[in-house]
Order: sequence, then C-alpha cells, then structure tokens
Amino acid sequence: MKKSIVLISYLVILVSTYFLGACTEDKYEWKSLPVKVSAYNSVSWQTDGKPNLAAWGDTLKPGMKCIAVSRDLIGLGLDHNTQVKIEGFDGIYLVKDKMNSRYTNKIDIFMGKDVEKAREWGNQELTIQYRVEKSVDEKKSK
Repeated sequence: MKKSIVLISYLVILVSTYFLGACTEDKYEWKSLPVKVSAYNSVSWQTDGKPNLAAWGDTLKPGMKCIAVSRDLIGLGLDHNTQVKIEGFDGIYLVKDKMNSRYTNKIDIFMGKDVEKAREWGNQELTIQYRVEKSVDEKKSK
C-alpha cells in the first residue's frame, strides 16, 4: 500500500513538472542577433575599482558563465539574467553586467582572472541567441 502511494505521488510530481515546464516554455522564444564579441576579466585595471562587482550588483567569480552587454541591447530584451547562447560556446550564459555607454551592439564574455585567455580571444563577430518572453500577440496565435 505504501509503495503504491509513493509511486502515485512520484508520478503526480513528474507529470506536473512536465506540464508546468511546457507551459513556461510556451511563454518564451529564442531570438538571434549578430554582435561584436570581446572578453573581459575581473581585474581592477579593467573595471571601476571593484572588479568582482557587476553593474546589477552580482558578484562575479571565475568559472561563471556570464556576459556584459552594451546598453543598447538591454532595450532589445538582453537585460539582467537573460539567458544567452553564444555561437561556438557550450551552455547558457547569463547577462550579469553592463558595458560602458560608448559601446553598441556588443557583448563581453566573462573570463574570470585569465587575462591571457581574454587577449587570445580578441574581438570577433558572432551570432548569439537570447531568450525573451513572447509578446501577447504571439502567445494568442498559439
């Protein structure tokens, strides 16, 4: 009897998680955007003196998969904690930092304290994909 209850409870949780995830995913879409890409580090001479503190207040640590975005991209939906896929990179990166307002259509990939790795990366042009909530009209058409 107890095994049946446990099994039923497990199935209810599993099915609920599946359907909640599917409903949530229907609210979002991935958009593509070609951008200029460089790299940055959490070292004082590249920042305003607080190298581990990002613009939205997050503390950056080596190994984190995060990026900084130029401020013009924030208006397109690349705001704090937006999920981003970067061409040629594995996994999901999160928007955690903002760049100086002099930059446009650009992202910086966080490379911890490895300045040499960031220099080797240099500057490139790549396509990113970022996850945004669908507009009301798009949700209705589904």
